[in-house]
Parts: sequence; structure tokens; C-alpha cells
Amino acid sequence: MRRRVTLGLAALRATGVGALVLLIWNPPAGRLGAGDAPRLVLLDASLSMAARGAHWAAALDTARALAHGDVIWRFGARVTAFDTLAPRDGATRLAPALAAAAARGGPVAIVTDGAIFDRADAPADLLRSARIVVLPRTPFFDAFVSSVDGPARVGAGDTVRLRVSYGTAGKRETGNGKRTATLAASLAGRRIMSRAVPLPDSGTVSTDLTFPVSRFPSPGWAAVEVRLEGVADSEPRDDARTFVLEVSAPPSIVLLASPPDWDTRFLAHTLEDVALAAVKVFVAAELGGTRWRDAATLAAVPPEAVARAVQGAQLLVEAGDPATFARVAAKGAVLLWPLGRRQEGDWYVQPPAASPIAGGLTGVAWDSLPPVTALGELAPDSSVAIALTARLARRGPPRPLIALSQRDGKRRAVIAAGGLYRWAFRGGASAEAYRALVAGLTDWLLAGGEGRRERFRPVANAVPNGLPVAWRWSGAGAPRDVLLSLTSARGQRQDTLRFDAEGRADLWLPAGEYRYAAAEGPERGLVVVDSYSDEWRPAPAVVAPQPGAAGTRLGSVALRDRWWLFVLAIAAFAAEWAWRRRQGLP
Repeated sequence: MRRRVTLGLAALRATGVGALVLLIWNPPAGRLGAGDAPRLVLLDASLSMAARGAHWAAALDTARALAHGDVIWRFGARVTAFDTLAPRDGATRLAPALAAAAARGGPVAIVTDGAIFDRADAPADLLRSARIVVLPRTPFFDAFVSSVDGPARVGAGDTVRLRVSYGTAGKRETGNGKRTATLAASLAGRRIMSRAVPLPDSGTVSTDLTFPVSRFPSPGWAAVEVRLEGVADSEPRDDARTFVLEVSAPPSIVLLASPPDWDTRFLAHTLEDVALAAVKVFVAAELGGTRWRDAATLAAVPPEAVARAVQGAQLLVEAGDPATFARVAAKGAVLLWPLGRRQEGDWYVQPPAASPIAGGLTGVAWDSLPPVTALGELAPDSSVAIALTARLARRGPPRPLIALSQRDGKRRAVIAAGGLYRWAFRGGASAEAYRALVAGLTDWLLAGGEGRRERFRPVANAVPNGLPVAWRWSGAGAPRDVLLSLTSARGQRQDTLRFDAEGRADLWLPAGEYRYAAAEGPERGLVVVDSYSDEWRPAPAVVAPQPGAAGTRLGSVALRDRWWLFVLAIAAFAAEWAWRRRQGLP
């Protein structure tokens, strides 16, 4: 007797196949009670939570009470796991913490003093749904030094000019009506200059501090502390900033620009960056002029002073009208960048042939560089090595762009292009290509003298408290890890700089002065982590307390996350198989 497929078997087959289809499709399904997930508490752990008038102990108790044994994260300049140590981050960035909390899911509570650095970047919907507890700081009066800017390197005989920004915040206390203070610059605890300055009622003002390099004890790295004195305020940790500079011997690189242009402007900055030596720049505003001015101050400089600087230079750069430099005699290497006759157009630089500087240009994406705007003629010479060539609109024969030569032990390079600054102006890989080209030329011209081919260097030699010391890879090839030795008043320590794909590495250090040296390589220098932080200063609360969204709301979960759907599919197919076996069906 032949068995037939019954309605029950068909129902089991349809149930199993339907469950499989749903699992393959995996659509999202709503459910109530997503707000019942464990609460995540974001605790503000920036330095402002331990500053004057803050309530760190109360913030810890509040975070524990809100968590009820659930998860607590600390946020500030970064997002970290919870601990009860004192706040140590020098910025209050909430947006990354909210983004990480959204990826985790569940209700969020925020405990902060309300002074959020990136309030505008925080997603409005995430901020609106979070519960916020604000513990505002007690108001107080504060005077501070907010920034110090100046030259990174100076030579013996130069004058240091520092631009200092200082100010006040908060309401003055009764009896504290003093309107003047003293800005004092000190080096290794020894005062080198001071001046009286007026105090603003609120906000920030700027002034200059000027003093000769002769007040420094010796060439090398120096950390100058600029302190605001004579003010009775409640937070002394932001009363001073440190500025790091390097004092070298008399300027080993002199740049004469007649007239100055964008190419000479970018060249001067890059020379100072890659050579790590004092660069003195003199400019003559008119073609063929002999009235020189200091490019930093625009003060008139007598011809004899220019002649002395040129005589003492190991590298002289002559940029502009060649007639201006007819009476200039250089003792060392020379880099010529003449105006002359140039053919304008889009000249695209070609990959380099074999030359003394070709090794430092490996890894440059030549096809992605912007074209130079003009190219001059270089006289043919069998003793000249052509380092770079360019073609007009990528067509036609290549023409020399940079030529290298050496006669009587003196090295000489000639750049025939105009608009080369566009590489640096674009930034990114083009700026690194410009930097590599200038570094290669400088190293070859100085023949291992003042040129120091460093693979990496700090982005800034002085950083505020609670922020990392950022490093930038500038060497040839892909960035690689570097073992670094750091010496401070606390002793010696070793750290590894781990550069990312963009050539950047961060190193978190406590406040202090650190002399660093690479385990293998010429890199040496000084970095300072200041006691100053923006977080010490009083700041208004930019978020208000709020209860947050309701605890129970519609959530979303994928069907594959429902375990019972797998059980249903397996049970339906197993029951169908057993039923078919009993009825003798295949």
C-alpha cells in the first residue's frame, strides 16, 4: 500500500524551510526593553575634575551609584577603563566616548563638570538620550599664561623674540584689585629677563619678550620658562608655560632673497626644519638692490653685516636676481635658485635618475605631485649631475630642473624651477616630497656637516599637561618602530615609538623635561610636558543636567540573534524525518 504525504508532513516541511529562509535573510526585528541593558556610565576624567573648585570625590561616588555594579568608562583626551586614580587627561572630548557607547548599546549616563571641549562634535541624538549629571566647579579668579611662540632655533648673536599670550578668567576676589603683573623668563631657574605688563579684566592679550642669545650659558637645547608673577590667584599650575628652542653656533645657513617670493618663504622654513641649524634670511625688496633687511624683523641690515654672515656660512642660498649676488663671495657650499628666463607652463617632475640625492627621494609618488609653474635653462656641462628633470605637460623631451656639481672641494646645486613651493603648499605626501628634496640637497651640500638626516622628530617640543607628545616620521621608506631613551629628573626610561600608517606616534609622559635619544640613529633633542593645562583654567559648563530618555524603548535585534529560531528549524526537519520513516516514505 502506497503512503501519501499528509497535511502534517507538509506543515513540518513548510515550518523548517520558513525558518531557514528567515535565518538566511536575517531581517532586524523590534523588541521592547532595550533600555533594560546594563547601564554604561561615562566619567569625566580630565584634569579639570581635579582642579581648583572641582568635586572629583563626589563624581566617583555619583558614577558608582549610577552604574549599580555595571560598566564605568573614563573619558578625557581618550577613552579608558575605569580606575580610581586622579584625573590625568589634558582635554575633555566627549564625542569619541559617546560613539563607543553607541556601538556597545544600552542606556548611557554622563558624569562631568560640564566643561566639554568638543560639545559641537558630539552627536545630538546620543547626547539627548543620555542621562547627564553636572557637578560644576566652584567659581574662582585665575590669571594664566596661555601660550608662548617664537623661533625654534637661533644662532649665537641673534635676539630671541617670544610672543606671550596671557590673561585672566573668573571674578576677582574682594581686595584683589591689582591691575599689573610681571612676566619673567627663566632658564634653569635663573632669570634672564622680566617686564611689567597690564592685566586685562578678562580674556587674553599678547605681548613680546625680547632678549639676546648671549644670556644662554652655552649652545644646545634650552627650555625657557615664562611665568606670570605678582598676581594672587587660586590656581598656580597655569601661571607658566615652557618654550623649547635650540641654540646653535653662528648661522651655518644664510639665505639671500632678492626679491623674496613664495619659493624662498617655503624654502627658509623647510631648511630650518630639515637642517636643524640656525637659518638667517636677508631680503632685498627690489631687483638688483643692495639694501638688505632681516626677514624676521624687517630691520635694515648694513652690507658689512650681511658680508660677515655670508663669510661664516657653511651653506649660502642665493635666490632671485643673479646680478644682486655678483659681489657676494661664499666660502662654503652654494645653492642657487636664479630667476632668469623661464618658460611658463605645467612642468611635471620626472622620477630621478642616479644622482647623489636619489636615495633620499625613494618612495615619492611623482605622478601625484603638482606641476611647477616655470622652468629655466641650465647650461650644458659634462661635470654636472642632473638630479631631477621635468617635461612640459608630460610631453616632449625632459629638461634639467636640478643640477649638482663640485669644483675645488666646494659643492654647488642649481634649481631652475619656479613654483616648487606648490608641493609644500598642498600638504600631505606632496609636502613630504618637498621636505625630502630639500633635506637631500642640504645633506649633500653640507656633506655631513650641519645637515642631520633625522628619521623622526616631535611635532612640538613642548606640550600641555595631560596630552601626548606627538612624533612625526620624516625618514625614507615606510615608518617603523623606534626604541627611544628618555632622561629626566626622575631618571632614565625607555619607550617604543609605534608609528601608524600616516607616520604619527603618540607618547604619554608625566609632566617634566625629557632629553631623548634614539637607540640607533642620530636623533637627539629635548621635549617638555608642561605643568600648564587649559583644564586648570575656569571654564563655563556647556551641557546641562538632564534625566535622559525613558529606560524602556523600542530596540532592534537581528533574527539570527534569536536562539529559538534555530531550534524551531532543527525540530521541524527532525520531526518530519521521523514521521516519514514511520510511514515508510522516502
